[in-house]
Amino acid sequence: MEQTKQASVTNAKPIEGGTEGGITSGTASTNTTELQEFDMKATKRLLRKIDFHILPIMCLICLLCFLDRANIGNARLDNLELDLRLVGLQYNDCLAVLFPFYIAAEIPSNMMMKRIRPSTWLAFIMFAWSACIIGQGFVKNYKGLMTTRALLGLFEGGFFPGINFYITQWYRRNECGLRMAIIFSSATLAGAFGGLLARGIAEMSGVGGLSAWSWIFIIEGLASIVVSILAYWAVYEYPASARFLSATERYEVQRRLLVDSGSLSDDFDIKYVYQALVDWKIYIHMLICMAGFCPVYSFSLFLPTIVKNMGYSANNAQLMTVPPYVLACVFTISASRLADRCHQRGIFLLGFQLGAILGLSLLASSANPIIQYTGTVFAAIGIYPQIPLGLAWNGNNIGGSLKRATGIAMQVMGGNCGGIVASYVYLNRDAPRYVIGHSILIGFVSMAFILTLFMTIWCRRENARRDTISREAASGEPTLEQKMLEHELADGVSWFRYTV
Repeated sequence: MEQTKQASVTNAKPIEGGTEGGITSGTASTNTTELQEFDMKATKRLLRKIDFHILPIMCLICLLCFLDRANIGNARLDNLELDLRLVGLQYNDCLAVLFPFYIAAEIPSNMMMKRIRPSTWLAFIMFAWSACIIGQGFVKNYKGLMTTRALLGLFEGGFFPGINFYITQWYRRNECGLRMAIIFSSATLAGAFGGLLARGIAEMSGVGGLSAWSWIFIIEGLASIVVSILAYWAVYEYPASARFLSATERYEVQRRLLVDSGSLSDDFDIKYVYQALVDWKIYIHMLICMAGFCPVYSFSLFLPTIVKNMGYSANNAQLMTVPPYVLACVFTISASRLADRCHQRGIFLLGFQLGAILGLSLLASSANPIIQYTGTVFAAIGIYPQIPLGLAWNGNNIGGSLKRATGIAMQVMGGNCGGIVASYVYLNRDAPRYVIGHSILIGFVSMAFILTLFMTIWCRRENARRDTISREAASGEPTLEQKMLEHELADGVSWFRYTV
């Protein structure tokens, strides 16, 4: 290949027992002239090729995942509660029951992503949750809705941490944020698309003897079934076996990841799960993620109701939920792209957290519909970009693939604990202003701001400390043999530097 400096890939061979890597530490030569290195133009072309094959199907699955999870908020406006005779907090209970099962599935699911083909696992869980959504369209009472929501959480739980881990197996640390943002932006589009779709499906009320809310679940569930079957063939494996890459390109992808990881271990060993479970930094990111997901879920589940209580009809409220989601999508992608270029996460998170606090404060402080709607726009713009930024930040700062897989799953587990809280933030008794709910979310985002500021300062100081030790040791860049002696220490090794 004319763009490469070296054409030989004869030393590349797959890692035993794992699919995500293809270059073992032992096959990498200490002589850098023997490594496959693409020039900048060829690397950009390679990344575009990966993007083209990886991102579209992930975005489509993510859109349907969030649409299936949050469409109950749209269904509520079409007499779901009345038809199922839900009273008191029963609707909120049906929202909350999803999350304990979702949380329980996350770590085991990410471990499965390392053991079997991603296409098989992702297609299976998507088919299963799609069947649950279709079943949700035929429930007749509170118990039926609770059951289908619990099963939905169990099968959906593996998707979001799974795709975040999957992305880290294709891209270097400073390239993951934008890709995660592009995929997560599908979740914001799901909110916009869900409102438009629900408005159209409302005209089907009475068809087949079913209410409009039933058709919302059935139609969206059938769409997910179709995509789950497509995903079995459309989702590619890890770089070592990717059919759309040439042998030279597969080698280059793996070489870049090996250099970026600092030769840290990719072995499937339970000790790396333990390393993640005792890492205090991951627990801080879990809290930040919880404080981010709580307003995200609150918005996705209750925004149609909040907008309706501003004085709009049910149909117009469905449509008025679209603009905040569209703007959130634009800011989510733009912020993560800029963060990747700057190689920073914390400062961007801090800015969006302040934006979210502003928007929620406008919602809580005024009864003027114009000011309230402006608040929803600012809140959406501030809330949604935090998720891919936070996930990329945590993933960037965990060394070793199994520890990273576990750490990302733990972080999303923490985030979905926020979903449990979100289910009870906006209560009927607080309508139409929901001042208490908005105030609770302000408190959560403020906590995230404080923790983000702490982690930003700590990462900078820890990097400075390690730089000082390296200078004092005057040993230069560690050799491959020296790195191999410490490669089981994950991000605790002396040469690892944290993304700030």
